[in-house]
Order: sequence, then C-alpha cells, then structure tokens
Amino acid sequence: MIRYIRRAAALLLVLLVALLLNAARIQVLDADKLDNNPANRRLTIARYDQPRGDIVVGGRSVTGSKDTGEQLAYERTYREGPLYAPVTGYASQTYGTTLLENAEDPLLSGTDPMLAPLPFWNDVTRAQQPGGRVVTTVVDAVQRAAYQGLGGRRGAVAALEPATGKILALVSTPSYDPGLISGTGAAVTGAWERLNASKSQPMLNRAIRQTYPPGSTFKIVTAAAALDAQVVTDPDADTRTPSPYVLPGTTTTLPNEARGCERASLAEAIRISCNTVLADLGVRVGLDGMVDAARNFGFDDTGLRIPSGVAKSNFDTEMSKDQLALSSIGQFDTTATPLQMAMVAAAVANGGELMRPYLVDRTTTHGSRTVQRNGPRSYHRAMNPGTAMQLRRMMVDVVENGTGTNAAIDGVTVGGKTGTAQHGVDNSGLPYAWFISWAQAPDAARPAVAVAVVVEDAAADRADISGGGSAAPIARSVMAAALRG
Repeated sequence: MIRYIRRAAALLLVLLVALLLNAARIQVLDADKLDNNPANRRLTIARYDQPRGDIVVGGRSVTGSKDTGEQLAYERTYREGPLYAPVTGYASQTYGTTLLENAEDPLLSGTDPMLAPLPFWNDVTRAQQPGGRVVTTVVDAVQRAAYQGLGGRRGAVAALEPATGKILALVSTPSYDPGLISGTGAAVTGAWERLNASKSQPMLNRAIRQTYPPGSTFKIVTAAAALDAQVVTDPDADTRTPSPYVLPGTTTTLPNEARGCERASLAEAIRISCNTVLADLGVRVGLDGMVDAARNFGFDDTGLRIPSGVAKSNFDTEMSKDQLALSSIGQFDTTATPLQMAMVAAAVANGGELMRPYLVDRTTTHGSRTVQRNGPRSYHRAMNPGTAMQLRRMMVDVVENGTGTNAAIDGVTVGGKTGTAQHGVDNSGLPYAWFISWAQAPDAARPAVAVAVVVEDAAADRADISGGGSAAPIARSVMAAALRG
C-alpha cells in the first residue's frame, strides 16, 4: 500500500513540476508574445484604466482626461485643441497616437520604466505608474499670435529661439480638435472620416510634415554659400550678372520680378530679390559647394526629430547647371518645411551656429520629479561668423528698405527675406507666400526669435500673394509676441 502511495506522490510531484515549468514558460518566455497578441485586450484595458499624463504649455496643461465609465475608462481631452493640435497630435482609443502624444507615449501612458520608483520595478511587479508630464518649450502668446495671424488660411508658422533651438511656436492651419477622435464609437469614426476627406487637410501638420518650394527665401542659403566660398568677397560690389540671364546650357531666359538687377551687388540682389544674381552665384559656387551649404542648414536630413519626426527638406545632389541655377533660388526640386526655413533664419541670427530644434523642455513624473531635461545642442556650423554678420546686415536692409517692410517693428532690429514660390504645371498653381525673419530687442545682446511663415491661400488673387504682403505681417505679430516674452 505504501508503495502505491509513494508512486502516486511521485506522479503528483512530476505533474506539479510540469505545471510550474509551464507557468514559468507562459509568465517568462511567452509573456511578450502573449502581451502583444492582438486578441489580448488586457493591456489595452490597463492602458486606459488611469488618466493619461498631461502636455504642458507655459505652466498650464493643454490636455486632460475624462472618466467615461466604459471598459476603456479614461479618454483623452484637449483644451483649445485646434490651437495646439500641431504640437500635441492626438491620442485616440481607436486610431492610436501622433506627434508628441506618440513620441512621448510611454511616459504619458505610465509605462516608461523611468517613472518607476526603483530599477526594474515595473518588470517585477507588472505595474503601471501614473502618467508623467511633458513640459514643452512653446510660448502660449507666440503660438496664439501665429494661429490668429494665419486666420484659418492654409499655411504654417514655425518660431525658434536662435541661441538655444527651443521651438516657441508650431502652428498649422486649418487645424482640428483632436478630442473629436479620442474615444470609440460611431461619432469618432464619422469625425475621422470627415477630417480625412476634407480638401483642406486639417490633420496635416504643415509646419513639420509638409514641404514646399521655398522660393526666394532660399537665396539666404545661396548667399551664405557664395560668401563662405569667397565667390563673393564684397557684398556691395558689382556681381557682373547680366539681365536677362540665360540658364547655362539652354536658351531659356530667367526673369526677374524686380527692376535694377543687372550687374547688381549681392546686397542689392537680396534687398530687392533678384533671381538672376543668386542663380548665377549658385552656379559659380558649384554643385558640391551648394549641396554642402544646404546640408549645413539641415537640408537632406532624414533623421531630424523634435522629438516627432520632421519631413526631409530637399536639395538635389545630382543636377545640370541650369537645374542648379533654379535650385539656388528655391525652385526646381528644392523643397523645405517651415521649420527648416526657420532654422535658416535662426542660423543667421545666431552668428552662423545652428542649434538643434527641440520641442520638449523636460519630462516629469506625475509627482513632478524630473525624468529627463533637454537643453541647447549644436546641430551644424551653417556658415562662418563673418558671413552671418554680413547676411544679418542684408536681411535688415530687406526690412528697412526692401521687400520686407511689412515686418518692421518700431525700435526693434528686424531682419527678413520674402519669397513667392511658384508651383504646379507651368507654374499654373497659386504661388506660396513665404517670409523668414528674426528680431532683436534694442537692449538685448542677441536676437530673441527666428520665424518662418508660409501661406498657401488659394482664395486670394494671384497678384496679392507675396511674402511681403501675405506672410510678413504674420511674422511681425509672432516676433512682437516673442519679444514681449
């Protein structure tokens, strides 16, 4: 009898060991696979079982959470959603996350290990911490000035602090309310379909995800290349550029909108925006020199993140001389995001040193303990300091005496460059209005803000669309708001 009991006990022990091994396999070896199984809703339910951490602008949360009483308990809410949508993006129970909501999702949702009180705490306890907070670099007054300036027209504004790379404003219009798609159900699905079907593309972040031909604003890059390469040694000297100018290797004449461009100096060409002079200078710098100059400003970078990904601004690396001439005045295949062109203005304002743009000042736990802090980092030496000084003088002349007078602010040193970018088949599309600029208060040691504005505005008369007429007044209001602090 005892023998049978021992056999039964041994069998039970074997079965117990087998159960323990199987449990260990499921809990340890297969845990990630089971967690990530689409049929497993436990993680989704846990994800929305607590309020999401907030995104903060100027000490005030621009996001929140509400308890719906449903299985997915907490739904994302947005304060002044359309104003801040290009910064926050959306966090939807149905459609996922974008922009900051996506880039900082582990921290906002409470799953980031850095939120735990001890190392590996979450792995051991399988716990989820309260969602952390993302404190942005955005200045509310600057964001509002940009949003109100665009007035719902299709376009975008990016504003930077040149000395640090802090993003002070990031606006794209028309915008949308991310709260409309936060939850689940027919209303959310309907809102999603309407937003995606809209011809105005309100969910497109034009400030960092849309590229445009930069037109004459790109002439600042070409001027920097010409000065650094010593193709031009005296910005006030005659450049010997004929007008009309025939594109190299062709019989095509490049026109000027401005008068007085024949043999104009570089400084005069920037002031009145001569196509011929800057196109010729780009050819004289050469393809390799122009590619290097463009890349020093951030063009062709596929890895720029703020922390959301930024679309690549393009300057071709293989071109004929006639194509290079057009590319050097922001045409042909040259394209840029508004953020990229704000970086061009910022590099000039900061003595040639381009700082890496960033949108998040710091992240914290729910209890305000700092998790990570960001700070100024150099991105590229875009040009020599002497070149930047000369370009600053030229950009100031644009605002004081040239095409950018609508950006002038009393008592403030303002530098700018207008641009009107043609596009469409045979340039049949309405041109985009561009303006890039920077501003320095009279008692300040350095410029406080650099701005890029682009306005698509398909509703305006073609003759009324210009960087100086449409975009410069917006830049002026944004700069004024930044200077007020």
